[in-house]
Amino acid sequence: MRLILTTATLIALPFMAFADDKIEDNVKARQGFFEMLGANMAPLAGMAKGEIAYDEMLASTSAANIEALTKYTLPMHFVEGSSLKDVKNTAAKSEIWANMDDFKAKYAALGEAATGASEAVKGGQANVGPVLGKLGAACKACHDAYREKQ
Repeated sequence: MRLILTTATLIALPFMAFADDKIEDNVKARQGFFEMLGANMAPLAGMAKGEIAYDEMLASTSAANIEALTKYTLPMHFVEGSSLKDVKNTAAKSEIWANMDDFKAKYAALGEAATGASEAVKGGQANVGPVLGKLGAACKACHDAYREKQ
């Protein structure tokens, strides 16, 4: 019996490591997504606040990148066992998995807020603020419910 348990444990170890790698890979993937989102929100925020000069090409490109990012199926990277209670280096609350439909709806709302943003920011600095406001509100709705404040 001891031999069977030892053998079963030895066989299972690589699979357990693979599961941990899968979780870590998913955490890294979603963090990469949010870094890209933030990198494209930053110029829009700077322009809206008047901290950087309005640049129509930069504003439109940043907004287009955000539009493209929101078409990505991000929720697939929120796998069971990857909340802040389970792993380090994440702010994802466990409530995500208890409310996955709402989480997905909030992500879809970000996509809706991003739709048309690349055209809406054209024409001057005054057009950036309303777009940023819609995007920011969608981000905030999800963060308030599902992201631990750091």
